[in-house]
Amino acid sequence: MIVITRHKNGLSIRGHAHYAEIGKDIVCAAVSSLAQTLIYSIEELTADKIKYVSKPGTVEIEHGNLSKDAQLLVDSFFVGVQMIADNYPDYVGVDLVVERNEGKRKNAHQEN
Repeated sequence: MIVITRHKNGLSIRGHAHYAEIGKDIVCAAVSSLAQTLIYSIEELTADKIKYVSKPGTVEIEHGNLSKDAQLLVDSFFVGVQMIADNYPDYVGVDLVVERNEGKRKNAHQEN
C-alpha cells in the first residue's frame, strides 16, 4: 500500500501499491506522476524553497511556510491523491496529520 502523509512542514509518500506488476502498475504511476508534478511545479512556478528526496518507494518533501501559490499546489496534489485513494482504497491511503504524532487516514471506507 502507498501511504501519503501530510504533516506541518511537508509530506511523505511511502510504499508500493502492488496493484499490478512493475511497469504496469497504474496506481503507482498515478501517485508518482502527481508527486513529481508537485515538486517541479513548486520549483518552477513559485519562489518557495523545498527539500526533497525521491527514490523507489519513497518521496519526502520538506518545506517551511508556503506562499499562497505553493500551498495551492500542495492542496491540488492532495485532491488528486485523495481521488486515487477513493477509487483504490486497498492500494492508497492518505493521512492528514496535524502534528507528527496525530493523524487521520481518509479513504473510501470512511466519512469525510
